[in-house]
Amino acid sequence: MEREAPLDAEALGSLQAADIVVVPGTYDHVENVLEALEMPFQLVNPSQVGRLALRPEQLLIVNCPGSLTPGGISKVRRFVRDGGSLFTTDWALRNVIEPAFPGFVEYNERPTADDVVRIEIRSAENPFLRGVMDGADDPQWWLEGSSYPIRVLDKKNVEVLLTSKELEGKYGEAAVAVQFAFGKGEVFHMISHYYLQRTELRSQRHSMGASSFAAEKGYVPDEQDALVLAGLSVGDVESAYSSSRLFSNIVADKKRRSSGLASGPRSGKP
Repeated sequence: MEREAPLDAEALGSLQAADIVVVPGTYDHVENVLEALEMPFQLVNPSQVGRLALRPEQLLIVNCPGSLTPGGISKVRRFVRDGGSLFTTDWALRNVIEPAFPGFVEYNERPTADDVVRIEIRSAENPFLRGVMDGADDPQWWLEGSSYPIRVLDKKNVEVLLTSKELEGKYGEAAVAVQFAFGKGEVFHMISHYYLQRTELRSQRHSMGASSFAAEKGYVPDEQDALVLAGLSVGDVESAYSSSRLFSNIVADKKRRSSGLASGPRSGKP
């Protein structure tokens, strides 16, 4: 990112704990990813969301299952309407997104099996997808058992960021990660659990050592990173890389906009 998107890297380097608010969940733990990415954050109990003094410049993350109170749901809706950014995972589709933002997306009532699917990006021009996939990348994403497929209701204003033909063929919906604007803010949602990724080694490339993936990205690992990569395959690393890069892009974009710097265009209706 320092090489490909230096302003985004600079924005991530200026993050403070107050910029990201995380609501813990029973099944997902995005805070583990934040710690791995060395992004500061603050944790709040789900029962406290309705009383939070959220600010438009913040990113709110609600982990699966998204068990918020009715007051919490109302607070989330007002927060996004006033300019805040929301990131949710899996069962929060039914528990948070549907009641707070009806008419955009919904659960299609066909829960997944424990499965792995190949993903694709919709538009390489989208700023949120910068660096997520390029070249020979072929990441596989894990669907934990009983994940909620995303049915897009408002096809005009909901943008599908990541898609999967395999997911659509098996469970009726192609969307893996979606984004839509609401008021002055925006909502991001993805299927399954963010902090865990498992892959299937479907090709010879997937089975190669992870150092070859680093070489594809033009990254020369230091001694410590080289030791870590030595125990991993390309398939392992590119699944984690694609998901973490997507999230890093979202965080960097939010920080840049809240700091008054230039960013990508928003779309969607109020």
